[in-house]
Amino acid sequence: MLAATALSTAAPTMEDFYQREEIPLPEGEVMEGASIAIIDDKRVALATRRGDVWICDGAFEKDLSKVTWSKFASGLHEPLGMSHKDGWFTFTQRPDVSRMRDSDGDGRADQFVTVAAPWGINGDYHEYAFGTPPDKDGNVWVVLCLTGSFNANSPWRGWCFRITPDGKSIPTCSGIRSPGGIGFNMEGDVFYCDNQGTWNGSSSLKHLKPGGFVGNPNGNKFWDQAPNMGPKPADPKSGSRIEVERKRIPQLVPTAVWLPHGKLGQSPTGIIPDHTKGAFGPFAGQVLVGEQTHSQVQRVFLEKVNGVYQGAAFPFLGGYRSGIVPLRLADDGSLFVGTTNRGWGARGGLPFSFERTRWTGKVPFEIHEMRITKEGFELTFTEEVDPKTAGDKASYSMNSWTYVYQSGYGSPEVDKTAQTIEAVTVGSDRKSVLLKVANRQAGHCHHLKSTGVRSKAGGELWHQNAYYTINEFPK
Repeated sequence: MLAATALSTAAPTMEDFYQREEIPLPEGEVMEGASIAIIDDKRVALATRRGDVWICDGAFEKDLSKVTWSKFASGLHEPLGMSHKDGWFTFTQRPDVSRMRDSDGDGRADQFVTVAAPWGINGDYHEYAFGTPPDKDGNVWVVLCLTGSFNANSPWRGWCFRITPDGKSIPTCSGIRSPGGIGFNMEGDVFYCDNQGTWNGSSSLKHLKPGGFVGNPNGNKFWDQAPNMGPKPADPKSGSRIEVERKRIPQLVPTAVWLPHGKLGQSPTGIIPDHTKGAFGPFAGQVLVGEQTHSQVQRVFLEKVNGVYQGAAFPFLGGYRSGIVPLRLADDGSLFVGTTNRGWGARGGLPFSFERTRWTGKVPFEIHEMRITKEGFELTFTEEVDPKTAGDKASYSMNSWTYVYQSGYGSPEVDKTAQTIEAVTVGSDRKSVLLKVANRQAGHCHHLKSTGVRSKAGGELWHQNAYYTINEFPK
């Protein structure tokens, strides 16, 4: 009886809800994950940082020990973005966006076509280029790292481009510093992850709004070469705050979601929407973000308020064997991640791996969504809550902070503020809770801890922390 009681009150773990498996790799090969493409319901392509593209057959089978690998291409230049359609791979590498295919059926790429190469490279290690799969119009979106992560010593460094199917290059946004990945939400809007550094107080998820400036001014010297972008933004004032500067610089797009450094990883990477309609669990429609240093996947709920993106970030999956860079979800709910630790270091103990994660079918008790309201926040849960604990103000606490917007590297948490949970109302559905919160702050990351909340069955939340970024208040 005691053992059964202990088991029933044990803290939930990832293994209860998601099964992570390592996919065996070809012996002797260096398989540092750079990008992933789903080919069909049997095969997945993995591109490596060293420029090889391998095809894994059997990646969807129950028994992963039987997978086979074949090398499809080599000699690419760190392809950090890849997709597959109608026999063609489209990929973004350091100097360009290109396409390749196997035209004679021998299993090796033999036809390569450069689609566009509007930007420059000079050999600096940090001049990465990350690209999306084609959007609904067939455009590939590319974000370009600054030279050495500080300067724009090659053409168009610090910019986002759209590359059209016919090879036209459209400057789309400026202000990029050091991206780790780029991708879409379910609505088809484009986001990228930027790492903590100059003009970026903490790692963050940012909306790439055409014509926008996302924060780092070092690449704005190319603005005059992009007449489609409109007037050049004023230079931000170092030592200020984004909330202050966006009132002065209309082109400045505020950070959609802060990913607090050290609290929620510290090197965010790939971005994908959960398009699986429930095959990967209860978070369909939300965004998943890879994390390189902590070898994790975070979960993000996004909403638009007064036309501006903001939302909440949650811890999600962990325990991967090295740092995640690319991730892809297949229609059946299989999540594939490629990992690497070279140059940056990562948890997990391996230099690289290729891993698959699947939902076990058991629903975790989690905060499903966190939305802003006129008086506070509305939480929805994946299961019915215990109304006594969920309705108790003492079950929750909140504090907030922001970051210095500066030319120096990163920022401590500043302007720290305590919020007061004034009232809690449990919805009639027992799956929603309204929090009335005093002292919310525009431009702040709001940390909600829900340590006292229990489910109807008495279980605790799998993850008790949420981080909501406020840019706008509902009108």
